[in-house]
Amino acid sequence: MNTKRAVAIRIQELCAKRNIAVNTLANLAGVSPSTVYSMLNDKSQNPGVVSIKKLCDGLDISLREFFDSPIFDEIEQEIS
Repeated sequence: MNTKRAVAIRIQELCAKRNIAVNTLANLAGVSPSTVYSMLNDKSQNPGVVSIKKLCDGLDISLREFFDSPIFDEIEQEIS
């Protein structure tokens, strides 16, 4: 699994845990729904840390909490 896919899965997990829709997350984070959807699909191959931080702010969690998930233990090395 690559980093982009892991980030997308984590966003979906956090929305499901809080029982909120992606549009609701976007509103809470102060970003457009298209920003979040691009992080969830193949439009954005490199979700920026600033965008992830805004989502964390909307979810009232830290970046550490966002990345504190076993999903990130499964990431393949992306350099050769």
